[in-house]
Amino acid sequence: MEIQAIEKSYALWAPVYDKTFGAVTQAGRRRAVSYVNTRGGSVLEVGVGTGLALPLYGKGVEVTGVDYSEEMLEKARDKVKGRGLSQVRSLQQMDARELCFADDSFDNVVAMHIMSVVPEPRKVLAEMTRVCKPGGIVLITNHFARESGALATLERVFAPMANLIGWHSDFPISTVMGETGLALTERRALPPLGMMTFLAFRKDA
Repeated sequence: MEIQAIEKSYALWAPVYDKTFGAVTQAGRRRAVSYVNTRGGSVLEVGVGTGLALPLYGKGVEVTGVDYSEEMLEKARDKVKGRGLSQVRSLQQMDARELCFADDSFDNVVAMHIMSVVPEPRKVLAEMTRVCKPGGIVLITNHFARESGALATLERVFAPMANLIGWHSDFPISTVMGETGLALTERRALPPLGMMTFLAFRKDA
């Protein structure tokens, strides 16, 4: 997807995101944040969106969130202020392909339901890996294309409408596998109906 299409799409979705896509993808957020909470430390959430995951983080973590959409970030900032989320240290507008952080900055780097949205997802993953500390974790939850069956057919039908609906329905899991310096430690299917996948990687020490 082009960055301009993403910006336009999410400006439109921002007012209703929490009750639409947000509701469908909440299981992935809960799984990823639970994983982070057991580890503690600093966390970068790439594609923080309207901040749906922010209230789930425990007090033992320090959260930095980035997103390209200012409309989404406004919703996230409202959550932080309204709920007194002291674990959230910073929310910044940023292109995930060029993260403005030094190498080895975060104990945990998380991307929840954004890899099939961003342009150049491999470049985004490389940036996530770069800013993760050695021995730290990179977590991804996302919908990935099925290889066969009725749902696979539907995914291919909706694929040309990526710029309209805001995500690639036929996004292959191979796109986020094989990144240099990352070792897969967990892969798990998530609700609804196993349509989402949780992936945990550890960065080489």
